[in-house]
Amino acid sequence: MMPTFKSILLAGTIAMLPLGAPAYAAPEEAPNAEVVQPRDDSVVEADSEETAAQAKAKFEREMAEAVAMIEKMFDTSSLPPVEPARLALAQKTMGALIPSGSLERMMDNLYGKMFKTLMGEFGGQSDMMLSIKTGVESDQIAKLDEATKAKVSDMFDPYRKEREEQITKVVKPLISEVLADMEPPMREGMSKAYARKFTEAQLTDLNSFLATPTGTLYANEWMALQADPEVMLSIIKAIPPLITKFVDRAPQIEKDMKELPKEKQLSDFSDKELAQLAKLMKVDVKVLQEQRDMWNSPVEDEAMTDVAEAADDYAVDAAADAASAAVDAAADPADPAYDRSNWSAADLKRVEDLELAYENASIAAYQAVEEAAENARKKLPD
Repeated sequence: MMPTFKSILLAGTIAMLPLGAPAYAAPEEAPNAEVVQPRDDSVVEADSEETAAQAKAKFEREMAEAVAMIEKMFDTSSLPPVEPARLALAQKTMGALIPSGSLERMMDNLYGKMFKTLMGEFGGQSDMMLSIKTGVESDQIAKLDEATKAKVSDMFDPYRKEREEQITKVVKPLISEVLADMEPPMREGMSKAYARKFTEAQLTDLNSFLATPTGTLYANEWMALQADPEVMLSIIKAIPPLITKFVDRAPQIEKDMKELPKEKQLSDFSDKELAQLAKLMKVDVKVLQEQRDMWNSPVEDEAMTDVAEAADDYAVDAAADAASAAVDAAADPADPAYDRSNWSAADLKRVEDLELAYENASIAAYQAVEEAAENARKKLPD
């Protein structure tokens, strides 16, 4: 079962991430050279189908959990049924407002420019990529003229421009296909929303307007205009003042939050409260007692400290290895060795177990920090 917080992150991403937004890892330092041993293709082929099936099944489970959480966030089961006549009018409205290809036009307006910019920044001729490839500081590379940078880049990849064009040719049709698949369910959802929000008379008025030359122009442009550079710049420029407001009001917010009673931790529960909790959760009270006593054990206990330090070292080492692997994978996204479908079942299980251990250790560490801070507040003068 995927941890709840991981489900929340994935569900939040689905709910809030702009459609088609590409994710890039931008390493700032040139990575150390690493010798990669040639892989045994016979072993990979033997495990690849099973591993790919396991990875796909795991991904589908995580997606199902995320979708289930989204359904809880936006539950429509309590809403009254949509009147057929209003739904028919709303479907006509959405047919005009979301015609075929409208999502692609909006994404192209937003991400077309962004994609070209990022391709230039992450392409073979950028200061950052030349720094990664050569180990020379980017400040030194910035002093070179563009012609020299081009010659250096050509020494590494004389076909880089063709390669970048090929990436565009491969990615753009895929994005177009995905967006085309999204339009029908989007029209369906918005049709139901409009049918509930507007009356038959109002929907008729909207459809009459959208049938006029001005209405037709508006229907064709309204979605793409949301990603217009003027709109995007205005929104981005408005963000710093918003952040400043939160920073300026942080002391007052902290004061207001402290006025609320402190949330109880399991370590604060009495035996009687633990018994009540165990009854509610239908578990043995000893399970809860052991967990409470573990958190209440003195920090000076040498045995527990040694175990905790060993666990921390193990988690830190595992996290460092995972982070290093992630940087390597980001620096060379074409390396098939980082494709989990090429891993053996044993290696995949080991990585996933370590990832889960790291996530659990992170949660425990966070809780320990919060409890330590709260204990310190009790000792400090107001």
